[in-house]
Amino acid sequence: MARLNINPTRMNLSILKKRLATSKRGHKLLKDKQDELMRRFIENIKLNKKLREEVEAELSDFFKDFLLASAFTNSKMLEMAVSFPTQRTELKITKENVMSVIIPKMEFQITPTVENASIYPYGYAQTTSDLDESIDKLNTVMDRLLKLAEVEKSSQLMAEEIEKTRRRVNALEYKTIPNLEETIRYISGKLDENERANITRLMKVKDLISKQ
Repeated sequence: MARLNINPTRMNLSILKKRLATSKRGHKLLKDKQDELMRRFIENIKLNKKLREEVEAELSDFFKDFLLASAFTNSKMLEMAVSFPTQRTELKITKENVMSVIIPKMEFQITPTVENASIYPYGYAQTTSDLDESIDKLNTVMDRLLKLAEVEKSSQLMAEEIEKTRRRVNALEYKTIPNLEETIRYISGKLDENERANITRLMKVKDLISKQ
């Protein structure tokens, strides 16, 4: 706690009291923001854990089916079967403001390359049902995989904002506000001391006048 280097005048005292009131109000708002960000961050972390476990399990199933398909299908035939997709996938990203944190909102926009095209970019004669199942599972997991990426990025941005807010809260709580309070006490004491000195001088003058 350090006293500010400022002249002990009534005007400066008034300015400092206003600064103190503003600092305390700002501290409360930042603390409320920090608490709300922490609440949302914890919710995101729980959702992130749940999504990651589900996505990893679904991807594991996809790889099992794809490995089975690979084992029973000629490698060149398999490569040709998946080389010409029937859908075009684009990523649309919008932004959302959450407690001054700009977080991404992502979604896939899928359009067929051929009208009424199937999701399977091959004929059924030379492929196995395992390949169909693996493509079904991959098609299902992609949206959840994108949601996982969105939640992870949001959590990262929230964590950064929480750290910035925490530093501001600590600066106000442990430096700015105590320094202002100490300076206000010092100036108030100085002004009271000057007031008492003035009263003493006035009383002495009054005594001198009354003795004449």
